[in-house]
Amino acid sequence: MTAVLVDSCVLLDIFLEDPVWGGWSRSALVSATDSSPVVVSPVVYAEVSASFRQQAALDLALPRSEFRREPLPWTAAFQAGQAFAAYRRRGGARTAMLADFLIGAHASVAGYRLLTRDAKRFRASFPDLELIAPEA
Repeated sequence: MTAVLVDSCVLLDIFLEDPVWGGWSRSALVSATDSSPVVVSPVVYAEVSASFRQQAALDLALPRSEFRREPLPWTAAFQAGQAFAAYRRRGGARTAMLADFLIGAHASVAGYRLLTRDAKRFRASFPDLELIAPEA
């Protein structure tokens, strides 16, 4: 089974009970956990942590029995930097976060699928990456 790296936006939709995306994100995450190992990177963990007051609460929300934690591969860090630089050369906004490129590169280098609702940027920067995303 190919693992699934979960993007921060999906977890935040669930944790913050987003009225628009919460249902889709919860359903997609449940489906992913039923069929594949689900991975959380340090980048995702850091982005999600801003919504928690204590690390213990975040760790309860992301139990190790359901979410495999993996370090960011060095190759992914390089690939993310290259993808971000290419994005900027194409005229991409300075407001885009390098974190998104780190998440996409991690999934790409590891051969994982990426569970996200922000498919546009990932498709543009990582065209071979298999996405689990809402239909356009």
